[in-house]
Amino acid sequence: MLWRGRRQSDNIEDERSDSGGGPGGGLGGGGQFRIPIGGRTGGGGSIILVILVVLAGWYFGFDPSQILGDGSGGLVPGGGGQISDTQDNGNAPANDEMKQFVATVLADTEDTWTGIFKSQGLTYEDPKLVLFSGQVRSACGFASAAAGPFYCPGDRKVYLDMTFFQQLDQQFGASGEFARAYVVAHEVGHHVQNLTGIMGKFNQMRQGMSEADANQLSVRIELQADCFAGVWAHYTQQKGILEQGDIESALNAAKQIGDDTLQKKMQGYVVPESFNHGTSQQRQTWLARGIKSGKLSDCNTMGGPI
Repeated sequence: MLWRGRRQSDNIEDERSDSGGGPGGGLGGGGQFRIPIGGRTGGGGSIILVILVVLAGWYFGFDPSQILGDGSGGLVPGGGGQISDTQDNGNAPANDEMKQFVATVLADTEDTWTGIFKSQGLTYEDPKLVLFSGQVRSACGFASAAAGPFYCPGDRKVYLDMTFFQQLDQQFGASGEFARAYVVAHEVGHHVQNLTGIMGKFNQMRQGMSEADANQLSVRIELQADCFAGVWAHYTQQKGILEQGDIESALNAAKQIGDDTLQKKMQGYVVPESFNHGTSQQRQTWLARGIKSGKLSDCNTMGGPI
């Protein structure tokens, strides 16, 4: 991705110097994360649950208490499962290269979505992107780095501990700058859902649903965020700033974070009724659909079978 020398967003809030420390004083149920894995958490399953939070938390996209109801189960117990042993602990230079990369990607999403919204007679409101190290508090509650990147609709901010990018490469097998760009674009996709009212309707629809039905609905909202990320990639590709292999790296990242792939890797079997983000094939399909068409109308995951 040819990103150097391009505009960088001013909507970056670098809180790495304010992050760190233990998780003491964590919030109540509203800030807790719960990754359902079919209720099989006895014995070693509790460890699997922690690992799944580490692997899957980043692409949850927004406060899971708003998606999964009461949020019982808590955040990662005891603040364990930090995503990297090489966290910068707030000591990274204020203008380090990875921060510049994220700011450039965010700027490009701003330009793209501003244009798309304008074409539909709407006004796009830029989200803020908060860089943190170790732990952070948001309007959605407390989160540790183990929860991964997320979007909080309460304050319309994306939260990112950039050491996650190391894990994306080294542990998930999803390398490449555009794989990292996809992470940011997916979270911005949730911001688009928030601005357009899709997220609010989703939360209303899931009220009173069984966990299995709510999970199916969650899959649809996550796949749509993938498709929206693809729409952004479509226009980025048109600008001529993508390099050979960039699209493939993003599609590979989508594959590596599919519910079935993660569950099989972590526990050796899959529990389809617990899927809440989509299979690897589904995530790749919807990301590719957005990339190919560049049309929001082709991202209607709510309209029929997935």
